[in-house]
Amino acid sequence: MSANEPAGQPSPLRYPFPAPPARGRLLEVGPGVFWIRMPLPYALDHINLWALADGPGWTLVDTGLHVPLTLEVWAELFAHWPDARPITRVIATHMHADHVGLAGWFAEHHGCRLWMSRLDYLNSRLTVAEAGDPPSAVARAFYRRCGWGDEALDAYPRGRSRYASQFYRLPESYRRLQDGEELAIGAQRWRVIVGTGHSPEHVCLYCAELALFISGDQVLPRITSNVSTYASEPEADPLADWYASLAKLRLAVPDEVLVLPSHNVCFYGLHARLEQLRDSADEALASLRRRLRQPARVIDTFAALFARPIPESDPSLLRMATGEALSHLNWLLRRGEIHCHLDEHGIAWYRLAPEAGERPAAAFPDVTV
Repeated sequence: MSANEPAGQPSPLRYPFPAPPARGRLLEVGPGVFWIRMPLPYALDHINLWALADGPGWTLVDTGLHVPLTLEVWAELFAHWPDARPITRVIATHMHADHVGLAGWFAEHHGCRLWMSRLDYLNSRLTVAEAGDPPSAVARAFYRRCGWGDEALDAYPRGRSRYASQFYRLPESYRRLQDGEELAIGAQRWRVIVGTGHSPEHVCLYCAELALFISGDQVLPRITSNVSTYASEPEADPLADWYASLAKLRLAVPDEVLVLPSHNVCFYGLHARLEQLRDSADEALASLRRRLRQPARVIDTFAALFARPIPESDPSLLRMATGEALSHLNWLLRRGEIHCHLDEHGIAWYRLAPEAGERPAAAFPDVTV
């Protein structure tokens, strides 16, 4: 993720709450809708969770990581919970550990069911299942092709295992969420809107009656979500999915909603933010085209795409940066703007195609909602 709110310009976004909720406390942001701020042991040091009053119980949207700190904060939250009704349902917006890491714990200790999209549920389970396996030759060749050195390649399996440990054992059964379906939560109806790019089937929730939009990681006000390509599908084009999802959300959700994102703070100005996110992707591609006037490996493109250095000593950051850089390269490669060749060491080198020049910014594609 990278910061990309334009500097030195008045922001078109409005932030109605002066501060997020304190640790172990809830803040009501709409009738029966409460904001929870959960700490994370990362550079991005928090995630926002949402508790929705739901008849005889509560629906929880996202859970936080399976780490001792999260369980400690949940104990504090339960001591200040608005009433005695139990948590009866957990909705996970998508597959990443900070969002679904404790879903199995809630299912086991609170008897509630996990609701999630199919592809993200299956990918979460695969992440955990593969964590104990030795690093495959396929994954090692993939990251070697991207330009990783031996130190980073050797650290990769340790980082993968550490990440998988942040999931509590996932439930063996779940309720599938699908694009366009409506959920009754309390007295309101919430429509499921599935986005792509950041994860295979990212669930967002829109309530027209309350004018609230739970955006997960699909729309964040001050940073952009990671859009990565992985060893399992090295020719994927998730940036195209990301562009399409931005267009889809602009058509599906009105601008006047209060956006409840997974990181940063609640805001108004959804359509302006979607434009900023599209412009950010356009600018990254333009910067990458300029860099590729000379041959470059995936890891050589980091300076063109990211504002901060990407050290090889940080396996998690290196993996995310590599995946995102490759997604941008694949976007250009699929459209014939660049060429790629492998050298004798199996490392991929990319270069701007001779016939390719500066291209106009991508418009929102036509999307049927």
